Amino acid sequence: MSPTREVSVVLPAYDEAATLADTVEITLETLESFLPAESFEVIVAEDGCSDRTPEIADRLASDDDRVRHYHSDDRLGRGKALGQAFRAAEGQTLVYFDTDLATDMRHLEELVERVRSGEYDVATGSRWVPGADADRPARRGIPSKGYNRLVRLFLRSDLLDHQCGFKAFDRGALLDLLDDVEDDHWFWDTEILVRAQRAGYRVAEFPVEWTPQGDSKVDLVRDVFGMGSQIVRTWWQLSVSPRLTRRVSMTAGSVLVFVALALMLVYLEPAAVLDAITGADPALVAVSAVVYLLSWPLRGLRYRDILSRLDYEGDIWFLTGAIFISQTGNLVFPARAGDAVRAYVVKARRSIPYPTGFASLAVERVFDLLAITVLGGSVLLGLVATGGTEEVAAAIAADVGTVTIGGETLNPAAAAGTAMQVAAGVGLVAIIAVAVIVVNARRDTNLVRRGVRAISNDSYAEYVAGVIERFVGDVERVVSDRGAFLRVGFGSLAIWTLDVVTALLVFAAFGIEVTPYLTAVAFFAVSVGNLAKILPLSPGGIGLYEGAFTIIVVGLTANPALTALVALGIAIVDHAVKNLVTIAGGLTAMAWLNVSLTTAVAETEEASASAADAGDEAA
Repeated sequence: MSPTREVSVVLPAYDEAATLADTVEITLETLESFLPAESFEVIVAEDGCSDRTPEIADRLASDDDRVRHYHSDDRLGRGKALGQAFRAAEGQTLVYFDTDLATDMRHLEELVERVRSGEYDVATGSRWVPGADADRPARRGIPSKGYNRLVRLFLRSDLLDHQCGFKAFDRGALLDLLDDVEDDHWFWDTEILVRAQRAGYRVAEFPVEWTPQGDSKVDLVRDVFGMGSQIVRTWWQLSVSPRLTRRVSMTAGSVLVFVALALMLVYLEPAAVLDAITGADPALVAVSAVVYLLSWPLRGLRYRDILSRLDYEGDIWFLTGAIFISQTGNLVFPARAGDAVRAYVVKARRSIPYPTGFASLAVERVFDLLAITVLGGSVLLGLVATGGTEEVAAAIAADVGTVTIGGETLNPAAAAGTAMQVAAGVGLVAIIAVAVIVVNARRDTNLVRRGVRAISNDSYAEYVAGVIERFVGDVERVVSDRGAFLRVGFGSLAIWTLDVVTALLVFAAFGIEVTPYLTAVAFFAVSVGNLAKILPLSPGGIGLYEGAFTIIVVGLTANPALTALVALGIAIVDHAVKNLVTIAGGLTAMAWLNVSLTTAVAETEEASASAADAGDEAA
């Protein structure tokens, strides 16, 4: 559409029935004070309102041909509503400001003219530059300054205020930027400004007089979950992803996989590993590795059952390879980034859509947590509740005191006590999460949406609730089918049973007699150790898995040969065997399937976006 007006002002409106008419009237009057009467338009971008805003916007548009009403039946989100309205606008200079008119309208001419004159491509009001007059109470000002500092630090922005709802754009510049802006909600303002700077557009930030309207406050879902995750996503897209060329990916992928071996030894202290292995029967250690390897086809079989319930098929060996690759990624990359690699692999090699890949992974994680919680979590919660872990920790401290490994001083009691507390928390969360999913599947009331609304009244909460609901719905599809639930559930128990058998063979390699009682203790120790290592909180370079394993084995056995140091050595070798098998399997699977680990991680960005888009369409 060729521009027929010089200036288009977009007013984002969500349930603004009480103020919309006055806002439009003031906007028209202000524009008339410095622009010819027919050279501008005002667009009400009404975003799925639940009050009388649509009727009022229709009336305003019928009364004045300079007013247009852009309606949406569904809630789009503030950013998406703005983007669609801007694309439909006619003006060469595109402007928007919040309908509460928090920014004094005497600044509107300055805002428009900075872009209309051709001096700048983007202009934004600011509450933090020198000369600004913003009445910001501490409960709003402190979070705002903290947020803007994070944006400046991570996204290398030169601006002081990214969220002031008072902005103007050159039409060509904005339309050039909109296709790359992904956020549909409150982060839209920040993303458009950051991308404008990165693209080399001239951005003006000028002081305004600003008075807060309403009782805005920090919102847990919107500000922490929403805005924080969007900063990370944009940082990855602008600062990391462009550097991941094919050559860099292939080189880095090869290096990182081999570095994972070194990192594993550094994490577990090489001297401790060597000391622990000394005297152990290498043949039994090798047998333990073979037994652990046998659990991997079971993982592939379980994953096939999950995908089948989600209406997709896959062969066991390919799926086993995909799991090997993703678990290897978890050893190499932080924050379990390898999990998302599996969605990429099954999409790239078997055309399983990203949403299904992510959903199947989430279902698998739920059953993993459920299985290890069933194996050890109930007893652990009882020990923590009765203070039993503190007594065991004290006994270990009296027996061993502190241990120096590789120049690091480790207090086994403190490390193990922390591990037990973390494991108990994770186990409790797992139990509650599964209970909520099962109860939600049998009730008409939407517990997920009710829970999210209880901690947030922001519109962004609806989006978050939708994401959680889609995840819960996928889990419910497996849980609601008795046959699928039993197959996946028993498969999970079998997988973790082999994990325990691996540990028992390591016990035997250290000359410890494997009795029925020790077998029960091993089930408990391995289960809690896997719950504990979800959070990397262990001091002294020793993992939480080792700490939890040690405290349980020593505390619950009376074998004089099983001292704390021996138990720690067994835990180290057990964990090392499992990591080595995982890396070896990951290398083999990457060669077989021709997958670059870092390329797969880079593709996670596309995967996440595709999954979100598909979810929005389904909703």
